[in-house]
Amino acid sequence: MLKTKQDNKLWMVSQPDHSQLAGFFAAHWGNSLFAQPGSFATPVPVADPARLRDETVLAIAEHDNGWWEWEAIPDLSADDGFPANLGEVLTNQQAGMERWRIGLKRFARNPMVNLLISSHAYALYAARALVHPDPAFTHPLFWKGAPEKLYPGTNEAPLAFMADLEKMQKGWIDQLRADPATAAWVEPATLAPLQRLIQLCDGISLWLCGSLIPPVTGVARGIGEDTIELHDVPRRAWTDRVTITVTPLGGRRVKFDPYPFDIDPLPVVLPARIVELPAEKPANFQTWWHARVPQRVEFTMVSGK
Repeated sequence: MLKTKQDNKLWMVSQPDHSQLAGFFAAHWGNSLFAQPGSFATPVPVADPARLRDETVLAIAEHDNGWWEWEAIPDLSADDGFPANLGEVLTNQQAGMERWRIGLKRFARNPMVNLLISSHAYALYAARALVHPDPAFTHPLFWKGAPEKLYPGTNEAPLAFMADLEKMQKGWIDQLRADPATAAWVEPATLAPLQRLIQLCDGISLWLCGSLIPPVTGVARGIGEDTIELHDVPRRAWTDRVTITVTPLGGRRVKFDPYPFDIDPLPVVLPARIVELPAEKPANFQTWWHARVPQRVEFTMVSGK
């Protein structure tokens, strides 16, 4: 759960809703400056770019599907009686890894989806556990560093988990490579932009979930409401990468420079449960949660024109 506070209100956005928003950005990614997912220039041409785009959008929209069970029956915070925030939950390393394993069992028919989701998980732990992680795959969450704050603890468990992911990835890569229709999908020049895109769309969504409010002690937020830079953004090919500056303009209007989406301006709707503070702890959380009407928090993404 992504929890923030503003004007004596508690805002709550579920991980699945955040993940679907990331998929929305992926589905709208691409214009005259930026290639659509699946259409990046590569030495080995992709036979069906539209199919690869579909698989990529699905992977990005479902990258947090391992949270489904937790969000259905969440751990409740002792402080306010509402679901624990993301920072509280991630302190349990083993539970976090198990969520990834659960999620990766759901798309057995879509090895590319699993390959991309597992790559996303791998890069998150690599930032914490490896001495020299690939800087091109630094998640926007870590744009100011300190990944150990998101994934605390020793490196032993993350390294073992990353080794498990590599074994699973080999199986999916072999499966995709054996099919002439998908063999080109696992070529490094084809795969790398898509692996980066899942990080970027995830980061933009998290940033919006956190940009609702200024930071509040004890309550997790996303990346924040300050201007940020998205680094190593693939433009037309993996060898053609740029930095996008993301600037809040007020009134929930956000400027992207350069602009990566196919609609300008791009309307964005984020569903959030909003509670007036102070609030009594729900005596029966499930009834309270499902009776609560999500509010539409609306943003507008605009270019620098």
